[in-house]
Amino acid sequence: QVQLVESGGGLVQAGGSLRLSCAASGRTFTNYAVGWFRQAPGKEREFVAGVNLAGRTYYADSVKGRFTISRDNTKNTGSLQMNSLKPEDTAVYYCAARSQFITIIANTYEYWGQGTQVTVSS
Repeated sequence: QVQLVESGGGLVQAGGSLRLSCAASGRTFTNYAVGWFRQAPGKEREFVAGVNLAGRTYYADSVKGRFTISRDNTKNTGSLQMNSLKPEDTAVYYCAARSQFITIIANTYEYWGQGTQVTVSS
């Protein structure tokens, strides 16, 4: 089992920045690919970014160039740096982990955090 806890969400004005963190406990974080997803009211959960076991990163087109995903296996943490935020980035953001390669499909991830709210005002 892997337990994930997100933090760092909040309210920010458009153009601002936030940094989300994902703290993992349980099994060795090193063995898991890490993804960030988000879900806005009335919408499906969507892939935002992912980092695989080798450190290769993947981004949704909507956040490419603005968001940066990273992981620190020595600290069992992951992070999502979000810059140039837009009102359409408003959502609950989730950290997720799976034991194989990165996918953009939410239900292929084995472990999920509880989510953290990000609200971007215009």
